[in-house]
Amino acid sequence: MSDAAHEVDLAFDEQERLPAVAQAADSGEVLMLAYVTEEALARTRETGLAHYYSRSRGELWQKGQSSGHVQRVEEVRVDCDGDALLYLVDQEGGACHTGFASCFHRTVDGEVVGERVFDPDDVYE
Repeated sequence: MSDAAHEVDLAFDEQERLPAVAQAADSGEVLMLAYVTEEALARTRETGLAHYYSRSRGELWQKGQSSGHVQRVEEVRVDCDGDALLYLVDQEGGACHTGFASCFHRTVDGEVVGERVFDPDDVYE
């Protein structure tokens, strides 16, 4: 079996999207989950900045474009089935639009366990 690098086949869903988990490359903290299209993945690879597809807005977006809290992508990994991605990122500022370092800042019981790192009212005026 060859160890030579080759492009993997990606299994986009019927909406032409894949889920992508953003994880802090240094700490391993899971920051967010979003979706990517082929175009979003291509832009991410071209620019080194995380791009996603907004299902609510129906458009491609660069993480941090309006807040300045960009994700510099160190590596993109794909799972064994080719149907999910992992972005290993250097996160500037907070990943969550609500002001927290991670979108996963609450338990299922509603307890806040994450750290608020910015005030969204100041960032998204």
